[in-house]
Amino acid sequence: QVQLVESGGGSVQAGDSLRVSCVASGRDFSSYVIGWFRQAPGTEREFVAGVSWGGRPTAYADSVKGRFTISRDNAKNTAYLQMNSLKVEDTAVYYCATSRTWLTRQAADYAYWGPGTQVTVSS
Repeated sequence: QVQLVESGGGSVQAGDSLRVSCVASGRDFSSYVIGWFRQAPGTEREFVAGVSWGGRPTAYADSVKGRFTISRDNAKNTAYLQMNSLKVEDTAVYYCATSRTWLTRQAADYAYWGPGTQVTVSS
């Protein structure tokens, strides 16, 4: 079993940057695909970014491509989501999740989830 805890969320202005982290406990972190998802009030949880076991390949939602970067440090059991040029519409609770399958954008393919961290972007 894997336990995930996100951190690094907060309130920022549009155009600012923020990095959220996801620390995993348990074994075999390097064997998991890591995904970042987000959910704003009244909306469904949506895929943001994903990274495969060794750091490549990566995948991004079109809405964040070129602004967000996903990475992982398997030695630290940690994944990161660097968010630049933040927009008001990026406001959401951000979740990290792990999957033992291939790199996928489907939330149903991810078995373990963190509690989430709130990111609020104001204009």
